[in-house]
Amino acid sequence: MGYYKTIDGKKYDGDLLEAADAAIAGAGDGRISLKDAEDLLAKVKDGDTYTDIEKDTMAYVRDNYKWTDEADEWFRTEIRKWAANK
Repeated sequence: MGYYKTIDGKKYDGDLLEAADAAIAGAGDGRISLKDAEDLLAKVKDGDTYTDIEKDTMAYVRDNYKWTDEADEWFRTEIRKWAANK
């Protein structure tokens, strides 16, 4: 299990935040791409459960990071399908 990061008094998944930060750094346009979204979903799924902290973290990432439309739509669809089976 990864570590937690506190932002404005709320606990978030540090590994997911690091992955989101890495996704927007570097050569791209500062948005989370479809490939980045796939990587984030893999990190969420690695524990085989969608914890409340992971849910809060992904809500934070969706609200505070720029996503391509394709990545945002894909991630929302895939996480809903996966979480529905948990």
